[in-house]
Amino acid sequence: MKRAILAATAAALMAGAAVAADLPRGPMPYYSAPYSAPAVYSWAGWYAGVNLGYEWARVDGSPGPANPRGVAGGLQGGYNWQFGQFVLGGETDLQLTGADDTFAPWKFSNPWFGTLRARAGYAMNNVLLFGTGGLAYGDVKAENAGATETHTSLGWTAGAGMEVGFTPHWSAKVEYLYMDLGNRTSSLTGTDLDLRASILRFGVNYRF
Repeated sequence: MKRAILAATAAALMAGAAVAADLPRGPMPYYSAPYSAPAVYSWAGWYAGVNLGYEWARVDGSPGPANPRGVAGGLQGGYNWQFGQFVLGGETDLQLTGADDTFAPWKFSNPWFGTLRARAGYAMNNVLLFGTGGLAYGDVKAENAGATETHTSLGWTAGAGMEVGFTPHWSAKVEYLYMDLGNRTSSLTGTDLDLRASILRFGVNYRF
């Protein structure tokens, strides 16, 4: 009798499992997956963005040791062409800076600068390593006991950086630039002033 009961119970359990396996399943739970770069990330096209960083410089030809330093930030924009993993483009930017240095009675500063540069890079999908170089321009300002003289100078700049795409349109970058604004004669100091600066900055870009 016990054997018959056990056999009947086992048969019932097996039948229930088979029926359960045939029942329609409910929808799978939804999970929001993090962004992952496509198989081929595109760097081509127009872009624009903002940046913020730090400038440290020296003014050759000043009456004493002048080393302007301060925060720098501004806007950038450009265009890229992509050929496989190689990316070529052009970029321009305009920066406001707080870089200055005072040694009584003198003060030297670089209130603003801009650049117009070519860029060339190598893309590893959504990571772009690049070098850049071109024209630089900006103001070199000298002050002494209430007298002020400002010259807009033209020079050159070169640097390198890395940019990472986080979505198809948004990317972030880190970049180093070296800038030489060239010699300009100052009547206030009676010498040729030349501002040479290093800039390290971080930025974000939106590609259209």
